[in-house]
Amino acid sequence: MISRKTAGLVVALLVMLGIGVTASGQGRWVYLGDAHVDGNVDHDNIHVGARDGRFRAIQLRCDGAIEFQRVVAHFGNGTQEDIPIRERIPAGGKSRVIDLPGERRVLESVELWYSKEPWEHRPRVRLYGLR
Repeated sequence: MISRKTAGLVVALLVMLGIGVTASGQGRWVYLGDAHVDGNVDHDNIHVGARDGRFRAIQLRCDGAIEFQRVVAHFGNGTQEDIPIRERIPAGGKSRVIDLPGERRVLESVELWYSKEPWEHRPRVRLYGLR
């Protein structure tokens, strides 16, 4: 037989583990697409589309240093959100988590505006969405 104290500790441990699993399961990052930054053009558009679903936040991850001017999220219902992001993301770095205001909406595409630079290698920016 298990003592009441041991049973109580087991129950408490199971509850704590359950809370941890629930908290981490509230969302997951999903790869949505990428773009190779070209020194001749100052913006790119990453098409996402309805097949990928609804998202509450996005994040940019770069394999080369890129200075972003702004990001525009286009949604399936025809609305768009201009996101001021004026920051330089270093090679191997990522942006802050960019919350998409309002209810989760179908993300149609994300337009990226950045500074033109004479890159030695064309950096790639990858877009991730948080459900």
